[in-house]
Amino acid sequence: MMKKQIRIFWLVGESSGDLHASLVMRRINADFENVHHYGIGGPRMQKEGLNIIFPFDRFAVMGFAEVVKHILFFLKVERDIAKLLKKQKPDLAILVDYPGLNLRIANIADDLKIPILYFICPQFWAWKHKRVFQLKERIRHVACILPFEKELLDIHNVTSTYVGHPIAEEVEYQLDRVSFARFFGLDPEKKWIGFFPGSRNGELERMLPIYLESTNGLDNNEYQFLFSKARSVSHSRFMATIENSSNAKSINVIDGYNYEMMKYCDFLVLTSGTVTLEAAFIGTPMVIAYKSSFISYQIGKRLVRVDNIGLPNIILRKTVVPELIQNDVTSHKIRAIIKQYMNNSELYATVQEELRTIKAMLGEKKASIQMLKIIKEMLKIHE
Repeated sequence: MMKKQIRIFWLVGESSGDLHASLVMRRINADFENVHHYGIGGPRMQKEGLNIIFPFDRFAVMGFAEVVKHILFFLKVERDIAKLLKKQKPDLAILVDYPGLNLRIANIADDLKIPILYFICPQFWAWKHKRVFQLKERIRHVACILPFEKELLDIHNVTSTYVGHPIAEEVEYQLDRVSFARFFGLDPEKKWIGFFPGSRNGELERMLPIYLESTNGLDNNEYQFLFSKARSVSHSRFMATIENSSNAKSINVIDGYNYEMMKYCDFLVLTSGTVTLEAAFIGTPMVIAYKSSFISYQIGKRLVRVDNIGLPNIILRKTVVPELIQNDVTSHKIRAIIKQYMNNSELYATVQEELRTIKAMLGEKKASIQMLKIIKEMLKIHE
């Protein structure tokens, strides 16, 4: 046990990172006698004792155009963090995903001789490949959560460890299917189609109306439609969009219980992100949709170096689940894919079998335990 106070600076900008980092913090708190966590993180990290320096919801932006709109805020964040790190120098900085800001902060921290652990590697293999050189120059240790990332980092002599994916220890179920149905007033005899429109308000505006429209033309006597509402989106905006839709009476809003919803639904419609890998780990067939602003998409498609946008397909290195991108994200195409899978048991079973591979690949290690080992070793080096 360490008796002197250990100071750890954290920077997390997204809801999924907040969950992943909170489990690591829990391990640290259980193992260390005296630790002070400070920086940027969400409600789960705050529950574990994080002292925040900025409101977490200000960081929920995605895409080139969206970041530009908030550039003054991010410049202020960068300046304030630079002052904070000089004034209250941590023993360790743990940067989680969110590379646009985190790699800039890494430059500042490294100049101050602060050791940096990067948890959830920037996806340099998909776009902005030059980031791997910054990882080599500035980052003491990279904790990878995808199996193939360490192999790629080894090529560039970046010190790294594959710690396993956090979802392997996050996925758990509080309700069985009957209890879930009873709790949300669902008909267990019907087929359930689950929709996850996203965890950011920008995603909500683009995706939710299309997802709602896609339920039209599907038989309400055969299906029930479940819409997940993320904690991080505007409740009033979410509910107003649903209430103004033509099929509002057939929509069931599910607040929380994401993993139950993924497991018990027969098919899922997912906005691209971590949620797609969670659903793949659970094993439910899906379609993945991605739609950004016109400017962000035009810039992005010129930079992206991978053939797929969905994490399940990227990990398996082939298109196992269908993807709809930008102008292809239409209610008609989503509805057609739902019908295709619901009416073809052989296709459905084939996808289920492929997804079992992902659970086997990602479930070998517990990321929080591996992270604790790295953190303890880095603190010894620093001391």
